[in-house]
Amino acid sequence: MELGPPGGAGPAEPGPRLRGLRGDDRAASAAWLSEASAGRRAPSVAAVLPAGGSGERMGVPTPKQFCPVLERPLISYTLQALERVCWIKDIVVAVTGENMEVMKGIVQRYQHKRISLVEAGVTRHRSIFNGLKALAEDQPNSKLCKPEVVIIHDAVRPFVEEDVLLKVAIAAKEHGAAGAIRPLVSTVISPSADGCLDHSLDRASHRASEMPQAFLFDVIYEAYQQCSDYDLEFGTECLQLALKYCHTKAKLVEGSPDLWKVTYKRDLYAAESIIKERISQQICILMDAKEDEEHVGRCLEEMLKKELNHVKVTSGALCHAGRDLQQIILEQCYNFVCVNVMTSDFEETRKLLNALEESNLSILYPVVVISVHFLDYKLVPFGQKMEHLMQIKEFAKEVKKRNILLCGLLVYYPQDYFMMQSSLLCCLRMAYTGHGGWQSLSLTTGCRAERKQRNPGLSVLGNPEPVFIISSYRGVKSEKWS
Repeated sequence: MELGPPGGAGPAEPGPRLRGLRGDDRAASAAWLSEASAGRRAPSVAAVLPAGGSGERMGVPTPKQFCPVLERPLISYTLQALERVCWIKDIVVAVTGENMEVMKGIVQRYQHKRISLVEAGVTRHRSIFNGLKALAEDQPNSKLCKPEVVIIHDAVRPFVEEDVLLKVAIAAKEHGAAGAIRPLVSTVISPSADGCLDHSLDRASHRASEMPQAFLFDVIYEAYQQCSDYDLEFGTECLQLALKYCHTKAKLVEGSPDLWKVTYKRDLYAAESIIKERISQQICILMDAKEDEEHVGRCLEEMLKKELNHVKVTSGALCHAGRDLQQIILEQCYNFVCVNVMTSDFEETRKLLNALEESNLSILYPVVVISVHFLDYKLVPFGQKMEHLMQIKEFAKEVKKRNILLCGLLVYYPQDYFMMQSSLLCCLRMAYTGHGGWQSLSLTTGCRAERKQRNPGLSVLGNPEPVFIISSYRGVKSEKWS
């Protein structure tokens, strides 16, 4: 058995610890975690992920669990969803021998913790059995402690939330086995031997079995030990094994719509869309404490709040970037606007980028940073400042290697407030398409846009190259860097 690295200063785990819990679920989780402090032994929980599939239905040469989504393997998102649940002590991943080194590389690159790797079997059930053996006390050279409850989940279901994991774990402790279910979307029919309809099932009386599923470890381990070769080869339902071999009737728990499984190539695009939407829910505006800069920054903040009422817009001071960023990172912010007024200096933007690199935030998701420079066209010669501003080109190429997408944005504006607002709205709409989250910015100002390039915006996938956008009250121009 190969053990993943214990991890040191890894990337900040997005979201609060009890992310996704509400009401009774949050109270149940708190009670689950506080049993030890009340003098009782806290229930130990581990997870097993079978990841040995070949992904034949995906129709691509790479197994689907290793297919990239936003340039990161799909299985990494699933591991992140499990490891941010603090009461899951160990995560065992069953992977084929030929992909063992690939999996080790994923664990190391994305700094996953509490991960142990075992070799997968030739079928799903055999892979799960190998994962359970790694947690059993009766196996030689076992380095992990046997848990009271074990959760079995699919490596290609990346959007599982803590509330569902908690529900199945608590139900398994009480009933011996539990599994998530969802309503059937399509009616299930049974064909006859000649290919005609034999009968159909009442959709309202049946449910689709989903993952995660949870078991008392002794129950599911005994079931696999007694399992016939036929079931190990052709079976797919773990709950059925617990019922058949241990007479344990599973408690069925209503799951969320996010439990769907990435099966086909089109599902990768759907997963990408969901992830981009989630990381586009917050924008942080960072500015200096100077009076003129704060005025423009506050103006920008209010405009964005008005235009993007579905997105959380926050602000912070650049002089306190280190302190403010820690809180911002915990709140899952991956979009930053760094405001500079009457200056072409990149010192403040560099401070922000350095703080982001130190936080390791961009290890898990791409981070978009827009360095905004406001210059009054009556006071600052355009050509003089533009040459210096273009130095950001090389800087952007460098930070892109660390998954930080930097866009320079020069707003060449008159003192008139409304003209500046018009220019800014046009500029931001063109500049930020990185996570797909600012598409709703409306051009209500009547500002005319002139585009030299076909795709002047910044896009994570479609056009990842840095772009410097120049805006004035007469129009918007863009220069794409090759």
